[in-house]
Amino acid sequence: MQPAGLSATRLTALTNAMQGYVERGEVAGVVSLVWRRGEIGYFEPLGLRDEAAQLPMERDTLFRIASMTKPVTSAAILMLIEEDRLALDTPISLWLPELAAPSVLRDPTGPLDETDPVRAPLTVLDLLTHRAGFAYHFTATGPLAEAYAAAFNGIEARGDASAWLARIASLPLMFQPGSRWHYGIATDVLGVLIERVSGMRLGDFFRTRIFEPLGMRDTAFWVPDAQLARLATAYGVEAGTRRRVVEDHPSASRWANPDRFQSGGGGLVSTAQDYLQFAQLLLGRGRVGSTRLLSHRSVDLMRSNFLTRDQRRVPAFGHVLWAGQGFGLGLSVVDDPAQQLPLGYRSMGSFGWPGAYGTSWFADPVEDLIGLMLIQRRAVEPFPMSVDFERRVYDAIDD
Repeated sequence: MQPAGLSATRLTALTNAMQGYVERGEVAGVVSLVWRRGEIGYFEPLGLRDEAAQLPMERDTLFRIASMTKPVTSAAILMLIEEDRLALDTPISLWLPELAAPSVLRDPTGPLDETDPVRAPLTVLDLLTHRAGFAYHFTATGPLAEAYAAAFNGIEARGDASAWLARIASLPLMFQPGSRWHYGIATDVLGVLIERVSGMRLGDFFRTRIFEPLGMRDTAFWVPDAQLARLATAYGVEAGTRRRVVEDHPSASRWANPDRFQSGGGGLVSTAQDYLQFAQLLLGRGRVGSTRLLSHRSVDLMRSNFLTRDQRRVPAFGHVLWAGQGFGLGLSVVDDPAQQLPLGYRSMGSFGWPGAYGTSWFADPVEDLIGLMLIQRRAVEPFPMSVDFERRVYDAIDD
């Protein structure tokens, strides 16, 4: 038996499975990490961080973690709530007057000028639980999808959060706040809210309040020139041919721009070791070692389902996402392990959230377990690698 109560033989099977994705050309490389009961039991870089240059994956390779940013933003909001600067039921218009009176589409797929007035003010809780009525261009349909794409066009290169919010405020909501779950830019709006309430840029708030206390030295919204060589190349998958194509290269990366929009919903770069520290914060109910950043009650709320039974029946991302799990404050939460789809191994109360470049993580309070799998592969269709990783991690438990 390995450290952390893991089987050496079955960890070898995990390595072989991850290496198989590399050898078949499905990913250029991967960094996998398993932490259990206070120690790292597995930490394996495989393949390449840049295929053309034949640069290997390393333990300290930097990854664009996309929506794994969202739980960090949620934690920051809860810090402000603990300081009595906000509350879950605070109308966000107190700080974001641009969103004081949004209109709401009568039909989410219909014309943008066929709307009704909003019936209730948007709240902090609506944003945290993705029940505010916002979307992404890839989760909206019809004219609204085109409007979202236009609103985001070119915004990444500029750090003006207020200009971005003004664009978003000009668009109607998909549905009345609180009525249903729909994945979208709500956490980006929370990022702007953090800036308005704290008087700090989002990255500065994250750095001083979360990253520095946790020793997360490599996590930020941009990568300095001296560290760009550590940034993995991001690949997309070409429709039809399934050929891997470069989407973002360190030599001309969007993440090299310190003035880029600081997206609370998906803008961070991090490493496996850094994100492990943040995952430990949530698994430890607000504490890592002697460092406490949040009360245990705040983290318990993050890890609690807020969706109603009807809201969980609505398909998300093309399938019934909420079978066996619900959604808390920026995290999915298992509340019926036997009903998980795809059938998984996570225990009751397990939580996590993935990223669009294929990054994923989960934490299991029953097993005192954290798993991290980091790749840089953006694709629309489901990709089984993270499910494969997770299953083999649980299979390796041997105590």
